[in-house]
Amino acid sequence: MATDTRTRMVEATALLIRQRGYHGTSLNDILSASGAPRGSLYFHFPGGKDQLVIEVTRASVADVTERLGAALSMESDPAVAVRHIYQSVARMLEENEFSLGCPVAPVVLDAPNNVPDLAEICRSAFEQWIGLLRQAFVRAGVPERRAQALALLVESSLEGLMVIARATRDRTPVSVVADEVAALVEQAALAGKMAKQADATV
Repeated sequence: MATDTRTRMVEATALLIRQRGYHGTSLNDILSASGAPRGSLYFHFPGGKDQLVIEVTRASVADVTERLGAALSMESDPAVAVRHIYQSVARMLEENEFSLGCPVAPVVLDAPNNVPDLAEICRSAFEQWIGLLRQAFVRAGVPERRAQALALLVESSLEGLMVIARATRDRTPVSVVADEVAALVEQAALAGKMAKQADATV
């Protein structure tokens, strides 16, 4: 039963943080949503709300990182992989009825600088995700600097699109941008390969 209570608190917190952010989620909200008694919170999480949110955010980041890495490694063509990533985001938004987006963005927007560990998890999350995209583009022949720029473009557009899709309750913007960004990635990979071939013939 103790494990069930802990799991319920973790799951409830993960959902609430994505909906309301760090400051918008109170201990009472967590206890109410999880059905857990107040005493169990400090039994499982002696550090209180901060410890709970840190654990939840760390797990959410690990999940996104794993899925992003898998999506990029499954396809040798980064443009195809990028299109699949956008499609996956669009499906996620539809499945949760446009109520949830990035698990890190609400925390970042709440600027929890008074919780250094949480701020570091958020910073590291974007570093990891952008890094995975950059590495995939470099493997496809895109020069390092261009690969970094494209990775930033993909990540920033996804973050913005999740907000727009939630506001409009429409996945169309995600699909439209997916085609444009995938075309840019395809062009960059092709240009990189052509440049390498030209160097090899010199």
